[in-house]
Parts: sequence; C-alpha cells; structure tokens
Amino acid sequence: MTATGTGTGSGGSRGEPFGALDGALLVVGDVVTDVIARHRGPLASGTDTAAAVRTLPGGAGANVACWAAYQGCDEVRLLGRVGAEAVEWHERELIASGVRPRLVVDPQAPTGTVICLVDTGAAAERTFLTDSGASLRLDPGDWSDALLDGVVWLHLSGYLLFSEQGRALVPVTLASARARGVPVSLDPASAGFLVELGVDRFLALAEGVDVLLPSRDEACLLTGLPDAQDAAAKLSRQVPLVVAKQGADGALVARSGAVSARVPAVPATPTDTTGAGDAFTGAFLAALLSGVGAEAAAREGCRAGARAVERVGGRPPKPA
Repeated sequence: MTATGTGTGSGGSRGEPFGALDGALLVVGDVVTDVIARHRGPLASGTDTAAAVRTLPGGAGANVACWAAYQGCDEVRLLGRVGAEAVEWHERELIASGVRPRLVVDPQAPTGTVICLVDTGAAAERTFLTDSGASLRLDPGDWSDALLDGVVWLHLSGYLLFSEQGRALVPVTLASARARGVPVSLDPASAGFLVELGVDRFLALAEGVDVLLPSRDEACLLTGLPDAQDAAAKLSRQVPLVVAKQGADGALVARSGAVSARVPAVPATPTDTTGAGDAFTGAFLAALLSGVGAEAAAREGCRAGARAVERVGGRPPKPA
C-alpha cells in the first residue's frame, strides 16, 4: 500500500491536498431497503393516493460505496448490518455494483426499511419514514483493525451517530484509522436526527475527522448560522476540510475558516432526489483518492448528484 501526501487523523498534513492514494476505500454505515412511492401533489388524507411504488436497495453508507465504485474507485469495501431475511439480496446488489460487502447478520432485528415519499412535482422532493432496524445496530464487536488492511481512506455514515451502539463504534474506528494514518471523512446524514442527537454531541464525536460533508441544512444546524457560506467557513475551523452540499446551488469548499471554492451545480431534470447527496459523496471520494484537489473532486460530486436525481432510487446504474 502506498500513499502520497496523505492526511492523518492526528494533525500533520490535515487539510492539505491528499494526493493519489493507492488502496481501498472502506465505508462503514447503513444498508437498508428503500420503498419508494412516487406521487404527484399532496397526499390525500383518509383515502387513496395513486403512486408508483418500487422496492430498491439503499442506505446512505451503501449508496456512497456504490457511487464510489461506479466513479472508478479501484476497490470499495462496505461494513454494514442487516437482518437475515435480506442479507443475500443486499450482498448480490452490492457485489453487482462493484462493492465488496461485509454484512453482519443481526440475530434479532430485521433489515432497516425506509419509505421514501417522492412528490413528482418540479423539485421531486422527498419525505422519509425510517425504521432503522439492524442498520444502526453496528457496534464495536463488529469492528476489527484488520478491516483497515489495504485501506487508504475510511468513510463513516453519520447515521452511525444516531444509535448508542454506533456512537460506541465511531471512536473505535477513528482510533484505528489514526493509528494507521488513514484519513477519515464523515457525512452528517440527517438534519432531523441531528436535532435529536444535539450539535455539541455530534461535534464531539466528529473530533479527529479530516473531511466533513454536510448538506446545507446540516451545516447551518451545526453552526447555528443561517447562511451556508458562513456555516461552512465556521465548520472548517473545527474540521480541516469541509465540503457543503448545496443541491441545486452546487457545493462549497472551505478550509481554515474560509470558503475557498464555490462549485456550480450541473443542470438536471429531477425525477427522484433520493440519494443525491450520497452520489455526491461517493463521487467526491473517488475523485479525491485519484489525486485531484478538493474543488475538482466537488465538481465530480456535482456531476454525480445531477445524474442521481434523474434516476429513481439512491444507487448508480450497475456496470455492464
């Protein structure tokens, strides 16, 4: 395993360009089953609303891994937890997308399920009904330092922070990564769950992370600032590199307390915005590991996000 200009979780070159990294990306996060119901206009209370319904593999962590593989990352691995009833299906889907899964089978909980209600109006915005199931039950017992063998980057899904088991796991993974000099990125994942967790708890758990990838709402929530640029700049005083995803407004790249780049969005006609942020993150990480700078990587993220919103579901097309 070789790495040029890598950051570490304990200082040194943190915040500087990472250079090309020769090795695997390990994603630790959620694997769930998405039930996507696409409807037009308001839901009709107390009666039927016509919808097109599909059941697809999903989960923020799994989606990021699939998009990273799709964007050309040499090797992508995924650690997640599922129920026995769906483990074979999820493994097949991940392998077909070029990801090497390590799925822990939960002895009690079923696979997490998310019902995505997508209004097919102009913005294709979605509302989630989430039963996390086994997905948030990853714990320190599921971790082994050997999981980092051959790994040059660790990415954590923020959903890990929204359960007691996950909060116990995160510092274990960060300590392992720091010991090996493996950079770590984190996606906060959910503004709604962040409110429940608390900003101070989140920032304490994220200490030592090299790259933070919040959405606009998450960045503003984490800082208490209404302006996304100010929020990204403030967060970059705590995390060396902040890349704030702005949806149709593109992305912001911030370092050392200042926004260093504003990356425009790629025009798209939205069909389903489920997983667009995951697509951005996966493509961004794949580009970053190839050796490009953060601004160029964010451009790749915006391209992937645009492609994602034109598809139903949170995953990229499967390779031929």
